[in-house]
Amino acid sequence: MASVHESLYFNPMMTNGVVHVNVFGIKDWVTPYKISVLTLLYEMTSSKITLPERRRLNKLILPLQQSSDLSLGQFLKTVGECCPETAYSVKIRLHEMVDGELRDMEYFFSTLPIPFTAFDSEAYKTSVVGLFTRHMLLAYNKLSFSQVYKLYKSLQHYYHSNYSKPTEGQVGLTALAVDESDMDHTNTENTVRDRLDKEKDDNSLDEHENTPSRGPLSQKQAEYFLARQAYLLKNDENKALKPALLQEELNNMLRFNPDFAEAHYLNYLNSIRVQDIFLSAHSLLHYFDRLILSGNEGKSNGEEGYGRNLRYATLNLASLHCRFGHYLQAGLVLQEAIRIAQESNDHVCLQHCLSWLYTLEQMKGCDSTVLTEDSVKMAAHFCLPYLASLGIQSLVQQGTTQGKTAHKLMDALKDTDILHWKHSLSELIEISLAQTTSIWRMYGKSTMALQQAQLLLHMSSLEPVNYGVQQNNTEAFAVALCHLAELHAKQGLYGTVSDILRHLKDQFPAHTQHAKLWMLCDLKIQFERHMIEGKYNMAEKLVTSISALNKIEGLYRKVQVLKVLNQTTEAYTILQRLQVHCEKTKCTEAIIRVLLSTAELHWESSGFSTALPLLFQALALARQHHLQSLASESLLHLTFTQLMLGVPEQALLVLHEAIEPVLAHGALVDKGRALLLAARCQMAVAGFRPNRQGQPDLHVAVLTVDMLQEAAGYFTKLNSKEHLREVYYLQAHLYHSLGQTQQRNKSAMLFRLLDQELQSPAPPLSMRL
Repeated sequence: MASVHESLYFNPMMTNGVVHVNVFGIKDWVTPYKISVLTLLYEMTSSKITLPERRRLNKLILPLQQSSDLSLGQFLKTVGECCPETAYSVKIRLHEMVDGELRDMEYFFSTLPIPFTAFDSEAYKTSVVGLFTRHMLLAYNKLSFSQVYKLYKSLQHYYHSNYSKPTEGQVGLTALAVDESDMDHTNTENTVRDRLDKEKDDNSLDEHENTPSRGPLSQKQAEYFLARQAYLLKNDENKALKPALLQEELNNMLRFNPDFAEAHYLNYLNSIRVQDIFLSAHSLLHYFDRLILSGNEGKSNGEEGYGRNLRYATLNLASLHCRFGHYLQAGLVLQEAIRIAQESNDHVCLQHCLSWLYTLEQMKGCDSTVLTEDSVKMAAHFCLPYLASLGIQSLVQQGTTQGKTAHKLMDALKDTDILHWKHSLSELIEISLAQTTSIWRMYGKSTMALQQAQLLLHMSSLEPVNYGVQQNNTEAFAVALCHLAELHAKQGLYGTVSDILRHLKDQFPAHTQHAKLWMLCDLKIQFERHMIEGKYNMAEKLVTSISALNKIEGLYRKVQVLKVLNQTTEAYTILQRLQVHCEKTKCTEAIIRVLLSTAELHWESSGFSTALPLLFQALALARQHHLQSLASESLLHLTFTQLMLGVPEQALLVLHEAIEPVLAHGALVDKGRALLLAARCQMAVAGFRPNRQGQPDLHVAVLTVDMLQEAAGYFTKLNSKEHLREVYYLQAHLYHSLGQTQQRNKSAMLFRLLDQELQSPAPPLSMRL
């Protein structure tokens, strides 16, 4: 079966929606580069080529026709990678024309229709190749004799410039340019120009397609370049030009045509990549100014079109201020957009304004539930599924902070997924899966979160992906990969974590807008690893970097470091500030973690009874909001507190409620701590006393030994030496009470070795969660 690219070459009806720009206009056809492309098509049609080579060449046809002019060396190299014999044939035919006379080029154009008009020719006259050939012939036949002579000279220069520098006798590139007055029917700005661009990245077709020529571009070349770069910025930013190089090309383009509206818009997108607020706002305003003046936006020729552009210009400016955190300016501009939309009775624009209004309220930390619900109802009324789905997803996100149960939130997302698949809203499907992953993690269901993340990463996009790009550079993919990295880190799989983070760094370079996600994820993973391994000085160095990306996360990590360094006063002060801020922003998870950290500070001063109210408050909040992971953590804290207060039987009952979710969904360090705590509770209940017959309780002893062995396995995998030291210490005591001297001596030796290696006194029997 013929491939899509073969259909583009042969089938007149199959275009696959790829040709969006005016590729087949009459202008800018007669150039030396286009003659090279025409020679390639002639050789492909008239010579025998194997099927794999023909398929590879067919894939090149449309990019070669649409791209800006390449030098002959670049062109032949690109063709040679697909079929060396064809590239050699093209070179020989060009050499015959260039080293011969003008009549050789005339003869080539006179024999050109023969292969395409033959009875058995597969190149339809209405196919991509047929249209290209017919327009080339039409443009060439309309040239005067002087224009044909100039074209021949430019072809000679184009050919020889690839092998040697032009001599004084050769005609310069500038002198060979055909004036617009000489070729009026083509409207050519620079019909015969030589591509002498010899930059370091001139090794592949994609790179050449990305980079336009330095001189003034034709309308077709400029449109192709802008459309390609905008598409790559949306779908695969790594394959787009670097911000600085793209800015240089856009400046070059605008220098020749300052009123090119699309170039200003691409400049706006490029400025957002590097977080340049001034240039992005400047380019956005210029884009709408040119759009309004030129009347290129469909119905924009009258008063209605003018107002429409003005409304959406104001709305885009408001979204730009939202992106950069300028909430006051965004609110004022949004009010102006709403006023203009109301005056024009533009319901669609009003819905977009309402969506940004509730988004702005959320970004400011205000309750926007009512606004969001109104937005969803109105979007459904005006049949705007995209905005309705966004509103429902926003309501789900707010529901997670308001204590909604998981099944209600999942039902809402399921309803939106039906809408997404019905309307093929691929972007919203990705957001929905990423949101589901986050919800499962928040509720402490790591297995379900892992499943949803994998489902997103293995999902095929519903949108047509052109140019060979992969649509995996969206925020949803970044969030899913960060969740995967953190889930693997919690299981001690740091090698896998490194691979995931390396992929994130490649897919989302540091200058991209979603890079902060993996940067913060990487720093948090490193911090947790250093804390588990007891490398507190290295963990302390990461606090500043974490604070630069997320101030609240940075303060919380600083408290953890201060706590292990016994700087309790400063840690308590920071925790009080954190609690006030979190209560103001209604961040339930952060409030619970602050309460648990405050209780741990009370442990340091042996204030176990004063820690109980804080732990009960944290447990109540976790259960109210269905946060199973934090509820289990609160129960572990409560268990330890009761153990220290001398009620191990009650502590063991509480622990039985928490240990099952921890072992099912918890991190390795939490599993180890839970088992270690269970062993200590068992030992405390048994009291190391013999039973009535004067023998130790073997059942309890064996159970405790198994718990400590399993905990030691977890801590060994995490390289948590401080916890291993405590495990070996308890094992030695346990074996001593059982009279097992050999096992006791082994555990005592391991404890001694770790104690000497750590070179720090063993901490008091406390938990640091």
